[in-house]
Amino acid sequence: MATILDVEHLQKRFGKFQALSDVTLQLHTGEVLGFIGPNGAGKSTTIRIILGILKASGGQANVFDMDAWSHRVQIHDRLAYVPGDVYLWPNLTGGEIIDLMLRLGHHQHTAKTDDLIKKFGLDTTKKAKDYSKGNRQKVALIAAFSADSDLYIFDEPTSGLDPLNEVVFQNCVMALKQEGKSVLLSSHILSEVEKMCDTIAIIRQGKIITSMPLKQMQQLTRNTVVVTTKEPLTGLQSLPGVHDFKADKQPNTWTFAVDSNHLSAVMSKLATAQIQNLQCTPPTLEDLFLRYYQSNPDQQEADTHAHQSI
Repeated sequence: MATILDVEHLQKRFGKFQALSDVTLQLHTGEVLGFIGPNGAGKSTTIRIILGILKASGGQANVFDMDAWSHRVQIHDRLAYVPGDVYLWPNLTGGEIIDLMLRLGHHQHTAKTDDLIKKFGLDTTKKAKDYSKGNRQKVALIAAFSADSDLYIFDEPTSGLDPLNEVVFQNCVMALKQEGKSVLLSSHILSEVEKMCDTIAIIRQGKIITSMPLKQMQQLTRNTVVVTTKEPLTGLQSLPGVHDFKADKQPNTWTFAVDSNHLSAVMSKLATAQIQNLQCTPPTLEDLFLRYYQSNPDQQEADTHAHQSI
């Protein structure tokens, strides 16, 4: 797969404040990259450097094998971008703004645009000054999804959308993926990222603390198991990969956590005790996120108090 986005050891300082210290990302053709972290961790600053809005203090950001700062005009011809808070021309209607955005990007209003307007339920006859935040987001999303771009960048794009429109957004992203398009999705809504993304990068206080395929991340975390057996369980808690083994109030019922790479051995052991009921809950992205963020409470607190615009 071709590399669409290549960010290496990116740094950004605002005076004495180090907003980004070490950000490394890669996005390939047909891939959806989830870029997650709390407000203030450095997501938007990274995206603004990728867009050529800010100049990096160190490191490198290449898009389509071009430097993001030096070739930002050429790069913008091939990407679509939606920020988390969209500002529109107040006296133009939603329909007029969609058409204007498309023309500015050298795209046309097509049947796909009309279909998107219908799916998102946008009244295009209203002026932008009368729109809610959610409707302003819809205008930008419709224009972005209507464009035939190679790279789509979404920075907290569903802010203000209702749950039904969040589903529409997710379906549109999955359609882009099927078309071989590349998507960078910045979000703090973990369930949203988990449904769509192939690769996850977690940023913490201006530094990428982990980046790998979602499936690989899930394999590194623990499954939660609740099991009822006919025979008493003996020796299970001593097996490798078993944690927090507890007896339940119900007879012959136990709860424990097990590392994914030891699950097969544990299941073999359970089978010898004659399983009557078994519930195995796989790890979620939220479990993984909390695992990394709670590993250092002091740094988590620093993230929380970081400036919201970073």
